[in-house]
Amino acid sequence: MQPFRISDIDDSQAPLLEHLVELRARLLRAFLAFAVAFGICFYFSGDIFSFLVRPLTEAFPPGQGRLIYTKLYEAFFVEVKIALFAAFFVSFPVIANQIWAFVAPGLYAKEKKAFLPFLVATPILFTMGAALAYYVVMPTAFHFFLGFEGQKGGLKLEALPGTGDYLALVMQFILAFGISFLLPVLLMLLNRAGIITRAQCVGARRYAIVGIFIIAAVATPPDVVSQLLLAVPLLALYEGTLVFMWFTEKRDARDKAAEDDVPAPVEGSTPAV
Repeated sequence: MQPFRISDIDDSQAPLLEHLVELRARLLRAFLAFAVAFGICFYFSGDIFSFLVRPLTEAFPPGQGRLIYTKLYEAFFVEVKIALFAAFFVSFPVIANQIWAFVAPGLYAKEKKAFLPFLVATPILFTMGAALAYYVVMPTAFHFFLGFEGQKGGLKLEALPGTGDYLALVMQFILAFGISFLLPVLLMLLNRAGIITRAQCVGARRYAIVGIFIIAAVATPPDVVSQLLLAVPLLALYEGTLVFMWFTEKRDARDKAAEDDVPAPVEGSTPAV
């Protein structure tokens, strides 16, 4: 049995027209995968919305929470948005596979090996960020927001969130945390490309801290709780990426030193069998 081996860049020099035909075919497959996923997700949009609304339900006192819609068509378009939102995540493996299949033949084996870990880490880190938003941040933020209910000046102050506004808030939380958790992927790609080094990241730590808090303030609702719950994990991811950079740079330096120590073959000599 032959060991697994990543082949080097393809030797074929396909004309531009063939590349365009292949691109069209792969885009069509990606679109079909998204369309099928949308149809399935639209059928189960009610169940998906029930899952998304659970943190708000648990934040209300038992039996007191309500969601309203003020436009007749709002509830329908909320389900369409839910189906689009969920279909992207369901079809992402197929879309990513089609992108990789189109790009991979133009990469050298070393480039493929360097890029594959980032392709695997991207959905994992995004899912971790989305899970943190759903299971920790959203319940905490909703309890904080609903804490303002009560009697104000003799009037009852009651939260009556709309379905469209609530879905927009949930999507903001999930996308903000999911995309922000891709920070290690971005930093490692820049590091592997030689654009930045670990020493530069360490020297720019104070600026990175300020930038992280700015991102947290812009990406989350304007409350301190949500901003801190995003900023603190990002700071931990930044420091963890610096540690990972230290290991990779040390390994690269060791490999380069080993290559430099290999003596060059003498011209005319017969290699040992």
